[in-house]
Amino acid sequence: MDADLFAEDQPPRSRWSALAARLTLRPAAWMTTLKARLAAGALAALFAGMALTTWQMAEVAQRQLLAQAEAREHVAAEQLVAVVGHRVAEYQRALRVAALGLDAASLREPKRLAARLRAETVLRSVFSDLFVADGDGKVLALVSSSAALRPGSSIADRPYFRQAVGHGTPAISAPTAGPASNDPIVIFAQPIVDGGSVRGVLGGAIHLVNHDLIEDLAELHDGDDSTLVAITDDAGTLIAHPQSALLLKDMAAEPRLAAVAAQWRSAGRPLLAEPGAWRSRRDVVAMAGEPASGWHLWRATSRAQLLAPLIDARSRALAAAGGLAGGLAALLVAFLAWQLMPLARLQRRAAELLNGGGGADDWPVAHGEIGALARTLRHVWVERSQAELFNAQVMRKLSSVMSASPVGLAFIRDQRFELVSAECCHLLERQEQELLGVQAQRVFASDEEYERMLPELQRTLATGNTFVAEVQMRRANGSVFWARLLARPVAAADIGEGSIWSLYDASEQIVHRHRLEHAAAHDALTGVLNRKGFEKVLATTFEGQPDTRPASVVMIDLDHFKPINDSAGHAAGDAMLRAVAQAMGASVRASDSVARLGGDEFALMLAGCNAERALAIAEKVRHAITQLSLDWEGRRLSVGASLGVAELGARHGGVAAWLAEADAACYAAKRGGRGAVRTAQADAGPEPAPAESRERAGHDDRAELLH
Repeated sequence: MDADLFAEDQPPRSRWSALAARLTLRPAAWMTTLKARLAAGALAALFAGMALTTWQMAEVAQRQLLAQAEAREHVAAEQLVAVVGHRVAEYQRALRVAALGLDAASLREPKRLAARLRAETVLRSVFSDLFVADGDGKVLALVSSSAALRPGSSIADRPYFRQAVGHGTPAISAPTAGPASNDPIVIFAQPIVDGGSVRGVLGGAIHLVNHDLIEDLAELHDGDDSTLVAITDDAGTLIAHPQSALLLKDMAAEPRLAAVAAQWRSAGRPLLAEPGAWRSRRDVVAMAGEPASGWHLWRATSRAQLLAPLIDARSRALAAAGGLAGGLAALLVAFLAWQLMPLARLQRRAAELLNGGGGADDWPVAHGEIGALARTLRHVWVERSQAELFNAQVMRKLSSVMSASPVGLAFIRDQRFELVSAECCHLLERQEQELLGVQAQRVFASDEEYERMLPELQRTLATGNTFVAEVQMRRANGSVFWARLLARPVAAADIGEGSIWSLYDASEQIVHRHRLEHAAAHDALTGVLNRKGFEKVLATTFEGQPDTRPASVVMIDLDHFKPINDSAGHAAGDAMLRAVAQAMGASVRASDSVARLGGDEFALMLAGCNAERALAIAEKVRHAITQLSLDWEGRRLSVGASLGVAELGARHGGVAAWLAEADAACYAAKRGGRGAVRTAQADAGPEPAPAESRERAGHDDRAELLH
């Protein structure tokens, strides 16, 4: 809010008018004021308290309402299952009365028995199918509207028949599909007792799709689609459901019963349960069991409908709380605006000083917190003025030092350039404005280069030491150069204070050094590794064991090379050595190392190759060397090669032992007729002096020069 809104020289009415105008025209600016923030904080706490209280009361009411609903639904389920149990008892009573009129003699006259069943109008009104079976399970008579059974068929294997005959008690079958119509049915079986013995069974089948059991559930339903009533047997199979397509399916197929089905089964499929035993996010579910049939009646009522009045009441309560909070907000803002009027003048004075106007004596005199704030701000302003003067002097001196430095200097903090010298700008071919505030990572040749260097740089600076590295950087035109970088922390105790970087172009020195290092490790004639470079590769591989295994060394000694030097001259010999080196390099992988150890001795280091794989590569190299043909002054020159392979293993005490093993294998190939590849394991035995043996093997080379 602007400072002049509550200036002391304005009359009260004018001040409030100005406030109202600013609040109307500049709501966004007003919302950033201290008054608005204090009001918002107080109102947020007030509204949060009201909302929390309302929510807690609603939660308590919701729990109580659900508990009452669970008890009510449990009572309703018990009432419904009592009706179902009464109906089951009526079915069994009707069969029992009819069975009393049957005896062993009537079972011997199937035709009269069938006529008698047709005459049982009461039973036929209850059951869709009636049948009589003898004690062996053979169906003697059948009255059926759907041919659920057939006369002469046997039901001896049916559990309900075995129970009725074996125990002499009524039985109810598990729900099953009828053999003819495939409709779901339940069969009631009543034993026929004559002379104290069970002579047969009188049975009746109920078709669950169109029987009164569904109608009874519909009549007992409260007419609300949010309530589901279903009946399952002891295994959880649906035998009554508003949707006939779900009959004979597991109760988990009904989405509203899927959650409680798992709970019921994990509890051991109890027949009875206390109210609230079953939990579902969508519904309040109650279950009651019917002992005679073992059936379970499930009743699921939508939670949303039960809680609708409570949710509506909670919404109205929150709306009322919001209205009250709005009114309190208006009163609170007005009160705060009145209390903070003196702060506006202090704000105006501070703004004038920050903009370079006013003076140290222009601060308003006030009491309390505002007076203390005025004195504090005045002190801060004085300290700031002195610090700015000192910083300006330091910056002038530092600028002179940096301008005179022959190397690039830069001040880095939070990995960004905050100060750069003219030489640094010249080195990177960028203007000072292009570097200030830019991340130091941007001047490196690649992000990977910087990320590799950064951890070591931070560790070194954290210890107060100087970090030295040779890194690749990129100029503004995209060209890359080698720079030697020295970084030192400004304050050894606090790396957050930043660091001073000095850098200069070291491309020529580094390239020259790399050339010297390459020349020291490579053969000048062939360009492959020399003995020193090869031994360094072997040492690295040997020291990295066992992670570097498998690895193999191949020693190569050229056959028939000395006659070339003797007859065609050393220039021809040098040309042949270069050709051999090229052929070897073309026959191995880029990860393998090729070396000339001296004279006509060559070697290979095959990383990741066991002896078997190394033999194959060595044979490939031998073939490539054999196929060489060098035209020299009208003659065609060629050589052969003998190769020895040694795989690195725990038996080797050092690189020398490894090389000696491969050398012995090479000599074995030479001794065995030349032009062959041998392994150290296959050719182990007494080892003659390699130099003498090769001298003897080379005597006949002159005679074998190809023309």
